[in-house]
Amino acid sequence: MSYSDDTRLLVEIASMYYDEGAKQADIAKKFSISRSLVSKYLAKARDLGLVEIIIHDDLLHPYRYLEDKLKRKYNLEEVICTSTSGEETLIKRLGVTAAKYLARVIQPHHTVSVSAGTAVQEVALNFSSKNQLPDVKFVPMVGGLGQQHMNLQANVVCEIFAKHSGATAIEMHAPITVDSAEAKKVFMEQSFIKSVFNQAKQADIALVGIGGKPVYSTMTKAYLLANTEEITTELSNGVVVGDICYNFINSEGELSDCTWNKRVMALNLEDLKQIPRVVGVAGGKDKIDGIHAALTGHLVNVLITDEITAKALLDIV
Repeated sequence: MSYSDDTRLLVEIASMYYDEGAKQADIAKKFSISRSLVSKYLAKARDLGLVEIIIHDDLLHPYRYLEDKLKRKYNLEEVICTSTSGEETLIKRLGVTAAKYLARVIQPHHTVSVSAGTAVQEVALNFSSKNQLPDVKFVPMVGGLGQQHMNLQANVVCEIFAKHSGATAIEMHAPITVDSAEAKKVFMEQSFIKSVFNQAKQADIALVGIGGKPVYSTMTKAYLLANTEEITTELSNGVVVGDICYNFINSEGELSDCTWNKRVMALNLEDLKQIPRVVGVAGGKDKIDGIHAALTGHLVNVLITDEITAKALLDIV
């Protein structure tokens, strides 16, 4: 059989199978060949490019193209987008999406570092109780004592995760901020605080929210009121574009030189970068500059966000 005859036969067999819906047994009978040979011919037709199988998954996964572009632009390991519109609030959808992601990637004996805020709290609230993880530890990576926003503090969020999964929650007995850089140094040397931070920086996974400019930040607004005018001035000069783990960052994702950062009790950015999988959960127009900075500074390598935020991040030159 010549090449042209062979190609013609492959096309005929492929047309019967894919276009007409014929069974392989019927095709074998028509051409007086074995059924296994029909299967080989169909495979050969695909190899030669005579048949192209396209999976149209736009309805099942409408954001795949968007996610792939974000991954390439910011050199991320994974991006998961969710819808911006809908009956539920954006923070709720992000929390549900991130909770499903964590349920997929957390393994027995993992340690998960947890920041504070509305996003990570929503993740914890939606973390499936079917995932029993008795050997997993949830460890706070920021301080969390005081009366302000108690339900959003890292200690509380870790407890929620543990309650839903049977895991262990570690507590950080330290405030969010202290009065001076000197006081922070003393606190950081306390064995019970140092131990928790050491566990946090050795985690397998970190879960963090990403804040916008301090004026928009849910968690920092209350604490700024208790500090000096110097801090307020520093944060209003345009250098700080967002925060991650209470660390205020500039547009390059670097630690901003400000009084707040010298007082905050939080895992430092270099230690955060060493955690293998850092999952950032954030979305909304007020967070775009902060998210972009975190991605630029390679502070997270997994991003869970919404469609509009994702498109805005792609538009930034």
